Amino acid sequence: MVRLKADLIIVNTTPAAIAVKKVTTTTPIVIPTAIDPVGAGLISSFAHPGGNITGSTILSAELSAKRLELLKEVIPGPSRMAVLWNDANPATTLAWTQTQDAARALGVTLQPHAVQGPMGLELAFAKMAAERSDAVFVLEDALIIQYLKQIIDFANEKRLPTVFGHRDRVEAGGLMSYGPRFSELMRRAASQVDKILKGARPADLPVELPTAFEFVINLKTARALGLQIPDTLLARADEVIE
Repeated sequence: MVRLKADLIIVNTTPAAIAVKKVTTTTPIVIPTAIDPVGAGLISSFAHPGGNITGSTILSAELSAKRLELLKEVIPGPSRMAVLWNDANPATTLAWTQTQDAARALGVTLQPHAVQGPMGLELAFAKMAAERSDAVFVLEDALIIQYLKQIIDFANEKRLPTVFGHRDRVEAGGLMSYGPRFSELMRRAASQVDKILKGARPADLPVELPTAFEFVINLKTARALGLQIPDTLLARADEVIE
């Protein structure tokens, strides 16, 4: 793409943005769904990116504690939460750290399972079964979500509640999701692309934070898992899938 002298490159994952940045420091890059762009070394700061990259962040680390709290409301008392994450993605490091901090505050035991491919996923499933996990907490990135169907099928078969960062995971059979509306992030990305093509520099365009969030519960999945979702939780949901 750089050799073709593209006017701008849009990427949808942090590893992709890192790969493009290694090839060019001049072609503008927009990433609408950055996880931790500062920690991953993509930008200097949200307000002043300082290079050829801008976009939006999905606040994965900041929302990890919120998602863990939601699982805790479904499973009160001492609990063991299996965590699926890609430890090879530098953008997920902060999310993992904040998840650990939240777990300590909530009295939750985390059972981390790093996944970097199909074999790692199968090994994680075997360990989760052996460790008698009570729920599955998914630190999402593009690699992990490649295995969305396998994760949901396993969790539902073992009657394990799940929480994700985006509504389509719940539509696919997961229990809950809490996160920004991706449609809003994509609209903002289109606006940033427009500004750059009209002459703005990515270095001067702040990386934007999401302002619209949604909490979705799949009640059909809850019934299949034998779970009684608290009325207080249902009342807070933006959507309940029957």
